[in-house]
Amino acid sequence: MLDISIRRPCWTDIEELDRLFTVTIADAFAKEGVGDDLEGINSQIAEKRQLLREDLETNGAERFFLIACSQGKIVGTIAYGPCSELIKDCSDGKLKDVFELGSVYVLPEYQKKGIGTLLLNSMLIAFLSRGIEEFCLDSGYTRAQYVWQKKFGKPNIILKDYWREGSDHMIWHRKLGDTPVNFRVF
Repeated sequence: MLDISIRRPCWTDIEELDRLFTVTIADAFAKEGVGDDLEGINSQIAEKRQLLREDLETNGAERFFLIACSQGKIVGTIAYGPCSELIKDCSDGKLKDVFELGSVYVLPEYQKKGIGTLLLNSMLIAFLSRGIEEFCLDSGYTRAQYVWQKKFGKPNIILKDYWREGSDHMIWHRKLGDTPVNFRVF
């Protein structure tokens, strides 16, 4: 059993989080069969680095990250912030004022151990403490879509063949009151 702690990031975590983004995003692209898309990988990594810095510069006022640590090592992240232009456009502006849950990444060797679920539940509790009553999330990764459908049911919006033929993009919109926080007890 892993001993996992959840906390807010600090400036001294930047290098380790940069490595986490590099490893996890490259891994996600490889598992999606687009590991040779170096431009896409580098763009995603740069975006996550920028979002993290926005959090640290504003102490979580607009963008808010949580990190999972095991034995002093950062093994995962989750964040929320203003929803993306993609979500705004695809929802015809209906979700423009809804916070977006995202940047859920767990190091490959720590996946399928409940860390992503722990991060998600910790963020849902953070939403409660901050008075956030609804959220949205999106994914173009088929593996992540499977997980999100298990947790949140069918997506509200499906963008058919958005990335390429057979590769959809999905968007969920949920009320916090309809979203259970479940913890497994070992």
